[in-house]
Amino acid sequence: MENLKFILVCLAIFAGLLLVAIAFERMLVKDRKAFSDTHYIAYTAIFACMAGVLMLVEIPLFFAPGFYKMDLSELPILICTFYLGPVAGVAAELIKVCIKLLLKGTSTAFVGDFANFAVGCSFVLPASVVYHAKPSRASALTGMIVGTLVMTVFGSAFNAVYLLPKFAVLFGMPMEVIVGMGTKVNPAIHSVSTLVLFAVVPFNLLKGIVVSLLTFLLYKRISPILHKGDERRRRKRADRAAA
Repeated sequence: MENLKFILVCLAIFAGLLLVAIAFERMLVKDRKAFSDTHYIAYTAIFACMAGVLMLVEIPLFFAPGFYKMDLSELPILICTFYLGPVAGVAAELIKVCIKLLLKGTSTAFVGDFANFAVGCSFVLPASVVYHAKPSRASALTGMIVGTLVMTVFGSAFNAVYLLPKFAVLFGMPMEVIVGMGTKVNPAIHSVSTLVLFAVVPFNLLKGIVVSLLTFLLYKRISPILHKGDERRRRKRADRAAA
């Protein structure tokens, strides 16, 4: 029953995020029709595959228990959602996690993998929405700052309210043991709330800052390559529509 409830929650959150992404994409992404379905799907898959590989490279953090490890898988997905829009970002997040599960499996009873998807979306979705509202270098930077803050608040609250208790149930590990793992790395951690405050909050902040800086440095260099054939595709679609 607990497994079934967890699956239903995963499906509900994915559906909700996808609907939100679709709504914002229709409102904000003006050049979505410039891409053919083949182009859109292919580039989403490429970025998702890169993210799936990066998700395998996990970086332990000195201030957090061992089950909190940082990866840079949001880097290609953030570039993907800046290029293609919010829906591609959500889809790439899901594909990324599926690739990681196929290559490595799960060590957290799927809770950590679901957390990576949901919290990752809370980062890339706001960043994408802010950027596509008025595309520019400044809005990209603003979007990443907003995304980092949203991810920090949402990720921390989601861990405290749902993810940590669910991990304790599905993994069969008492919450006292989980908190104790945090106490070993930081004596100030003695409860779920202090675990979130001293481990989860800085974890999300650090990840958002590092991914944002790397994206800011890389996207300007990658963007001309990605957009190289955009005008040609627009003309072809316009010609077909006129015919």
